[in-house]
Amino acid sequence: MEASIRAFFSRYQDFFRQGLKGEADMEQVASSYAVAFVAASPAGVSVGQNDGQLQQVMLQGFERYRQSGTKDMLLRDVRVHPIDPLHCLAHVAWTAVYGRDAAPDVSIDFEVHYLVQQLEGAEPRIFGWISGDEEALLRERGIL
Repeated sequence: MEASIRAFFSRYQDFFRQGLKGEADMEQVASSYAVAFVAASPAGVSVGQNDGQLQQVMLQGFERYRQSGTKDMLLRDVRVHPIDPLHCLAHVAWTAVYGRDAAPDVSIDFEVHYLVQQLEGAEPRIFGWISGDEEALLRERGIL
């Protein structure tokens, strides 16, 4: 399971980087998610469906990242903790790189914790994630 989850997040990084360039295949990006999912952050807990609305929200998210100066998103590490043969918690370490006009680029490290399901014979799918306060971190680092 661990190797397939690591490979999954490597592909997910590629999708994200394509999204930052405005070149993402949104059906391919959405295929990373289960039919339904839950997200938790300091803003609260929400649930969603993997449908056209998800793809639209993701497009808007990529646009927000570009507007905030996000130039790149790099996968640093994936720690996989199996829950059972079909599910795991993946602690994924990312580095976001932000461009700031004439100032040097700023790199910010953060983690997102993903709940992942891998059914027999299928690709892994994210069915939940837990993230920190991204906006506070960006304000603290002078990005926002």
